[in-house]
Amino acid sequence: MKFLRHLLFLPTLFLSCHDAESPPFIKGIYGSPVPLWEKGWTLPEIGVNAIFLHSGSITKDIMDRARREGVMVFAEFPTLNGKNYIESHAEAWPINAQGEKAEAASWFMGVCPTEPNFREYRLAQLRALLREFDLNGVWMDYVHWHAQFEEEEPILPETCFCDNCLRSFEQATDIDVPAGTTAEQASWILGNRDREWRNWRCGVLAEWASHIKDILHQERPGALLGMFHCPWTDEEYGRARRRILGIDYDTLRGVVDVFSPMVYHGRMGKSAEWVRENIAWFSDRVRIRPGVFPKVWPIVQAYDDPRPISGEEFERVLLYGRSAASTGVMMFTSLAVAGDSAKTAVMRKVYKDSLPLMPE
Repeated sequence: MKFLRHLLFLPTLFLSCHDAESPPFIKGIYGSPVPLWEKGWTLPEIGVNAIFLHSGSITKDIMDRARREGVMVFAEFPTLNGKNYIESHAEAWPINAQGEKAEAASWFMGVCPTEPNFREYRLAQLRALLREFDLNGVWMDYVHWHAQFEEEEPILPETCFCDNCLRSFEQATDIDVPAGTTAEQASWILGNRDREWRNWRCGVLAEWASHIKDILHQERPGALLGMFHCPWTDEEYGRARRRILGIDYDTLRGVVDVFSPMVYHGRMGKSAEWVRENIAWFSDRVRIRPGVFPKVWPIVQAYDDPRPISGEEFERVLLYGRSAASTGVMMFTSLAVAGDSAKTAVMRKVYKDSLPLMPE
C-alpha cells in the first residue's frame, strides 16, 4: 500500500522544514487590535507583542501601525472552511456515510479536502495574501474533516465519501472498494478497511499542511507555520480527534512550527484548571522541548459565550496557557478584552508585569 508506506516517512521528511528563527515569548491577541487602539493604548503599553487575526481582516493601516509599535503579525488562514464556497461548487460538498450532503455542524460548514479545484482556489488565496503583506507567519485554521469540536456536545459525522474521495482512497492504498451505492461503499470501508481509511484521511491533512508550508517558504522565507486545532487527547470521544477530525500529531509535528490548542474551557464545558492539564498533556504528547520546533502557543477564552468569563477566571486561563512547555499564549478575542475593563487590566498585568508562570 504505497500511500501508507509513504505516510510512515512523513515526520522524518518534514523535520528539515523547521528552519524559522525562534521568536521571543509570545504575548498575543486574536482579533483586530483596533478596539484596543481606540481605547488609547499602544500594544507595547499593555504587553502585547503579537497579533493573530483573520486573513481577510488584515489591512495596510493595521500592518503599518503594528510595525511602528514593533509587534509581530500572524494571519489566521481558514484552510478547510467551506462556507461561501460549497454553495456554488456542489462538487466540494462533503458527503456523509449515508451518501447525502453533510449538514452544517453547528455554525461550521466544512468542505471536501480532496476536491482539486477547491485546493487550487485556497492555495491561490494563500499566495496572494503572502505577496500583499509581510507577515511573520500563517496559522492554519479549520484543518480537519467536516465536524464540530467547539461545543460541549461535539458533532462528529463520518465524511467524506464523495466520488473523488473514494477514488483517491483506492489509488493511495491499492484497495478496491466494491461497487455499490455510496452508502454501501461507505459501510464496506468502515467495516473492512477502517484503519487504512483513518490513516489516509490523516495523510490528506498532512499533505495540505505540507503544501501550505512550501508556499510559505517560497513567498516568505523564515515565516512560521502555525495551526489552531482541537485540544482533545488521544482517547477522548472514542479517539475522535484522529478518527473523525483526521488530526494526527505524530505526522503534523514534522511540518507545523507552532501548535495552538484551542483550549476554550467555557465553550467546551470545562473548568479553568483543565487548560493547565491539557497543555501539560499536549507538551508531553508532542514532545515539546525548549529551544526547538515544534512549539506550543495555546489560545485561551476571554469572550463570554456560552457563559460569562470573569476577569479572575480569564487571569487563571491566561496564566495556565503559559504553563508546561508553552513559549507563548494568546486570547480570543481582542474585542472581548477591549470591551471589559477587568479583562484589559488582567491582560496588562499578565503580559506586562513580571509574574510567575503559574498562579499561587
